[in-house]
Amino acid sequence: MPYMKCTKCGGRAVYHRAYSGEKLCNSCFCSSIVEKVKRTISKYDLLNYGDTIGVAVSGGKDSLTLLKILNELCKSHTSKIFAITIDEGISGYREEAIKICKDLTEELDIPHHVLSFKELFGINLDDAIKLRKNKVSACSICGILRRRALDIAAKGLKVDVLATAHNLDDILQTFMINLLNGDMDRIRWLDPVIKPRSEFFARRIRPLMEIYEKEIVMYAFLNDTPFQTVTCPYMNEGIRSEIRSMVNALEEEHPGIKYSALNSALKISQNLITNERELKTCKNCNFPSSSDLCSVCNILETIKGNMYI
Repeated sequence: MPYMKCTKCGGRAVYHRAYSGEKLCNSCFCSSIVEKVKRTISKYDLLNYGDTIGVAVSGGKDSLTLLKILNELCKSHTSKIFAITIDEGISGYREEAIKICKDLTEELDIPHHVLSFKELFGINLDDAIKLRKNKVSACSICGILRRRALDIAAKGLKVDVLATAHNLDDILQTFMINLLNGDMDRIRWLDPVIKPRSEFFARRIRPLMEIYEKEIVMYAFLNDTPFQTVTCPYMNEGIRSEIRSMVNALEEEHPGIKYSALNSALKISQNLITNERELKTCKNCNFPSSSDLCSVCNILETIKGNMYI
């Protein structure tokens, strides 16, 4: 059976990129991913020369790939990189990831900082889930606390920019979840660069935002990048898995539809930013907030209040 030839070099292809028609060998595929990241950084002005960068590293394929690519790209830009891992306190889940992150950061000689929900908020996620009394999902609680934990880490390390490993699929899924929930405030966070004028102290960027999830999996595999194998026990509480399946089915029938949907989501986000609400200061923690009590303090007060019910 004849093998596929690489569109670029004529070598043996290992990947067919349906939305572009390209067939790529190992080397050309990996180079194309790095080039996509470089183009995204340039297109949206994500980084400035000499920026101190904090990279949110969870131990998954996306964040480890992002760390390796940024480390390589920034060697010639005198940028300093920190890796930041948040330990939510999920028994049997986060331990493996922390070790994987530790091993890779030592290999790359990148400072690695681990912060836990327990030390920052006085409660881990497992206990928070047990104490919830309403229908709020584990992902909602975790997302709110993780964003704050990363912001605290970024502030403490005095980074100029915090890079997160959200890929194209992640952004589309988040957009659809917030759209279905009517959460227009969160949709504006899809902006490629979330500047400190928002609820976050450091500039936030998503260098992988124009790359399909399955291509990051392929890149990690071809580069022998070890990543977490244990799945989060709470991952199926929300509707993200259903939306993922729906969007993947559409992409299978209509290659490239994810890119079209991403462009639409970004345009909507930009329009919402134009009408952004004025921020206040949370009366409890003094962090920027769109209301008197920020979402973090709100959720913590509810959960901790349930301890005494």
